[in-house]
Amino acid sequence: QVQLVESGGGLAQPGGSLRLSCVASGFTFDVYAMSWARQAPGKALEWVSTILSEGIHKSYADSARGRFSISRDNAKNTLYLQMNSLKPEDTATYYCNAVLGGFTYWGQGTQVTVSP
Repeated sequence: QVQLVESGGGLAQPGGSLRLSCVASGFTFDVYAMSWARQAPGKALEWVSTILSEGIHKSYADSARGRFSISRDNAKNTLYLQMNSLKPEDTATYYCNAVLGGFTYWGQGTQVTVSP
């Protein structure tokens, strides 16, 4: 079955960096676009970034552009999100997701907290 397992979250200071990972299994990873989304406490789910299957074409939310970088290693079935210049408003649970056959699969999420 499809599984997405995120890791790499934690506590960071403002201006700091974190690198999130998402290991995928149960589907042909290198065929599908992959995305990151986040949800802050009391707020709606927010799309963060998407990378196409070949790993070249990428898109970002305005809140992430210039600070976050999405990438993937198709040989390792792994998606990444490098987050730099973190801000307190980046505090959220971060989820990777994939749309397969019209259904969106989600990981369990990894918590990112940005605080002095």
